[in-house]
Amino acid sequence: MQKLQLPEPSPEAQAASAQLSRLIQQKISANNGWIAFAEFMENALYAPQLGYYTGGAAKLGGAGDFITSPEISPLFGGALANFAAQLLPQMSNQLMEFGAGTGKLAFDILTELHRQSCPPERYYIVELSGELRSRQEQLLKDFKEVVWLQQMPESFSGLVLGNEVLDAMPAHLVVKAENGWLERGVRWQDDQFIWVDQPLKQPEILAQIPAQDDLPIGYLTECHPIALAFMRSVAQMLNKGDGGLALWIDYGFPAAEYYLHQRDQGTLMCHYRHHSHTDPFYWPGLQDITTHVDFSAISYAGEQAGLDLLSYTSQAGFLLHAGVGELLLRTSPTDPMRYLPQANALQKLVSPAEMGELFKVLIMGAKTSLPAQFTQQDRRHRL
Repeated sequence: MQKLQLPEPSPEAQAASAQLSRLIQQKISANNGWIAFAEFMENALYAPQLGYYTGGAAKLGGAGDFITSPEISPLFGGALANFAAQLLPQMSNQLMEFGAGTGKLAFDILTELHRQSCPPERYYIVELSGELRSRQEQLLKDFKEVVWLQQMPESFSGLVLGNEVLDAMPAHLVVKAENGWLERGVRWQDDQFIWVDQPLKQPEILAQIPAQDDLPIGYLTECHPIALAFMRSVAQMLNKGDGGLALWIDYGFPAAEYYLHQRDQGTLMCHYRHHSHTDPFYWPGLQDITTHVDFSAISYAGEQAGLDLLSYTSQAGFLLHAGVGELLLRTSPTDPMRYLPQANALQKLVSPAEMGELFKVLIMGAKTSLPAQFTQQDRRHRL
């Protein structure tokens, strides 16, 4: 195992990681000594009781490995509540959140909707992790409208939310060779996981990569068939309903920026104790593994499945049009002890140098439309 200069896990955590490594080794052995990276990533994140999202380790916040927008400030959830309050009257008064993490975003959205006297009839949370669900249940115990689901329903009418969901879906790594594309996968050798490239068995996954002939030999990038299939499933669910929107917030790029020549090592990143690095083999199950979102491919999958592409913009643009500045001004600037921490948190959410530009907002809908202010600063032409 490559040694990174990072905090050492506890003995219990190391034992859990070793157990997960043995499980992945068994899967490699059962597959002729090699698995696609997507399968490694799926097990590292989601193996029952052992994966990063299915085990018991703290993931989010100051004690975890990274901080998401809801953890930074309740203003983020408050702005999403403002958006929901404008949209829900024209559709069923229901929300559905995928990947709800600690439940902080749901808490902030519901708190603000109750404050505005327009609570939803139902707030569904689709959660696969038993450990995260237990944390959500504790935080949201006072909101009787919350209902947990283990899988998405066949049909849904209302607002679907996903904050940093698409980036955590297993991705395939592909590399351009002299005679075509290869898939980068994982082998267990000399008591460690190593990279091994093999012929690509699913060449159709390359369809999301534009101008492939122009990319140089050795170019490494990701393909996202699982995220695209998920988007198609959400589209099918919304199309069977009476009107709905899907809103995704994540870090990523349109295809023209995703597959730049200088991005020749892809976007794969790992997050451990607030350190970022590129070694997914470091303590499997104890760190997050992500890739950036190809928003062109996601939007195209949604459109092909019958959704309308309604908006694509920056996180800063969306939050500002959703009234996040007005939410901040509920706290008087004459009270600096309370105002300044909130202002600093908002700066992190909207600054182009922080999360405001890296994070994008994609909104797709079925049988519904957006209020006029959310079509400003629109970047759909970039997709």
